[in-house]
Amino acid sequence: MEIINTSGRRKTSVARIYLKPGKGQITINNKDLNTYFVIPNHQTIVKQALTLTNNDGNYDILVNVKGGGVNGQASAVRLAIAKALVTIDAEYKKPLRDEGMMTRDSRMVERKKPGQKKARKKFQFSKR
Repeated sequence: MEIINTSGRRKTSVARIYLKPGKGQITINNKDLNTYFVIPNHQTIVKQALTLTNNDGNYDILVNVKGGGVNGQASAVRLAIAKALVTIDAEYKKPLRDEGMMTRDSRMVERKKPGQKKARKKFQFSKR
């Protein structure tokens, strides 16, 4: 099997992954998974697709991720890994879709409008 290249996005984060058979090494921006994502919840999010398909420890994953915050980056990596696993075996698609890992979360920050303080908040109204 050759190297599988996929990408995932969430908010303004973009993750590109290279998945190949190996011992389960996950490298993100030239750092180990536990070094890059210090919070255990984010580590769990990244490994979620691998755990669900019983592939934890079967593949080496090299990740380039940029933009956004830590939470968005972890979700972007999860989507990219899920897409790569479906490329390997199409039978993984149903359980991953049932858990909501195959859908790109399209929610983005709403832009600020002119004449307003923020996206929805207005300047204070003074009647007199």
